[in-house]
Amino acid sequence: MKQLYPLLLFIVCAVLLSSCSPRAVREAQEVIAHADSLREAHLYAQNEYDDSLSLAQAYGTLSDWQCIFPNDYAHACYHYGRMLRAKDNHVQAMKVFIEATHSRTRDYRILGRIYNNMGDMAHLAGDYALSYDMFAISADCFLQNGDTINYYYGLNDMAFRLAEQGKKDETLILLDSITRNCNDKNVILKTWETKAEMYKKASQYDSAIVIVDSMARSGYNHSVGYVIKAQSFYSLGILDSSLYFAKYVLDMPHASINDKYNMLYITSHYDSTLTSEDILTQTSNRADIGMMIDKRHAQHAQACEILRYDLTREHWQIWVIIGSIILLICISYYGIRQTHKRKSDMVEITNKQIEKNIQSIKAHIDMEDIYTSLSWKDYKAMKTKVDLYLNGLVSKLETHHLNETEIRFCVLTLLGLPLKKIADIICYSYPSGIKTLKKRIADKLETNSPNLRDFLLRL
Repeated sequence: MKQLYPLLLFIVCAVLLSSCSPRAVREAQEVIAHADSLREAHLYAQNEYDDSLSLAQAYGTLSDWQCIFPNDYAHACYHYGRMLRAKDNHVQAMKVFIEATHSRTRDYRILGRIYNNMGDMAHLAGDYALSYDMFAISADCFLQNGDTINYYYGLNDMAFRLAEQGKKDETLILLDSITRNCNDKNVILKTWETKAEMYKKASQYDSAIVIVDSMARSGYNHSVGYVIKAQSFYSLGILDSSLYFAKYVLDMPHASINDKYNMLYITSHYDSTLTSEDILTQTSNRADIGMMIDKRHAQHAQACEILRYDLTREHWQIWVIIGSIILLICISYYGIRQTHKRKSDMVEITNKQIEKNIQSIKAHIDMEDIYTSLSWKDYKAMKTKVDLYLNGLVSKLETHHLNETEIRFCVLTLLGLPLKKIADIICYSYPSGIKTLKKRIADKLETNSPNLRDFLLRL
């Protein structure tokens, strides 16, 4: 298949050159570069980039050239998808983000941002499991890019999803891994935010309030924390304090519509200074916001369905590869029959030896207690054991630029553990999260998911 890439690229380039001028490509790249510069200057968050027409045109142009400029195309998808989200076109935004994940880009920073957006959309749909998986992939992408700060932000996003579900123990484990390894002030403040949400969900309202107070003394001024504080006071029956912080949130310029919706309930019901007309106005405003939230929720739910389908379906590229392999085998069959047979025999012998080694390592470890018998928490010790019995497997995988999580997945796959068991061991959701991880590993190793174990046997 690799031998066909140059020819395919030549054909694609010829078609593109006939339909799109190099000048149009340069203009599209300039638009995306400008959007990137605004994003890096933190102006994008205030929607400073508002030339939607130029952005749409740049996305369309680079879509035609994605095989030549995959990084530019991925960046175009990110900015165009963000623009679509800002215009409440969340379904189309998800489709654009998905396109980026199928591009040939190896720009893990932009992929991290894209998966982060997908995670946020899943969260707004109320799909916490899918949101957790997308934030996990986002964090992994940032880690591969060497962006440790955004990696820890990603871990906190994962922890917040757990906190919202009332999973206190799992939340604390993730938060502990962040605070032990990261001393960035802003990251730590976000972990406090997550811990406050965790305590609120656990009905430990006093603890939630204390944490938000500590955050405020450290310079925190985001609506999420004060919503938690207002709701905690409300649950404790301290309505004057709840009302005070509800009003505080409503006066914040960047409070989300969800935050405003929740706080308007408190003010419209418990603010004794409001006139009848004021109450009617607030009730009407809250009803309008509720309708907007319902509309967005429906779109986000539809977007999540599209994402879930994409995560589980067999992509057409796989069938192209399989078809190409079959064609090549048929073409070469008669000419190299004997040679092929000898190679097959050698592979079979090698595979048998490795399978023997696999049985050997299984004899030295307790498959029900991987953590202890395989020194699972100590990567270097695990590497030494696996390399000893599996012909240097970990060392070979490291040359393919796999990270620790991906290498651990490969080890467990070669040992023959089912996907569900592997998902439990490496803390990925089943089936969507672990299948996505398997596909990414297969892509890095230039194989496909169904043949991953066979590839590892031959490595």
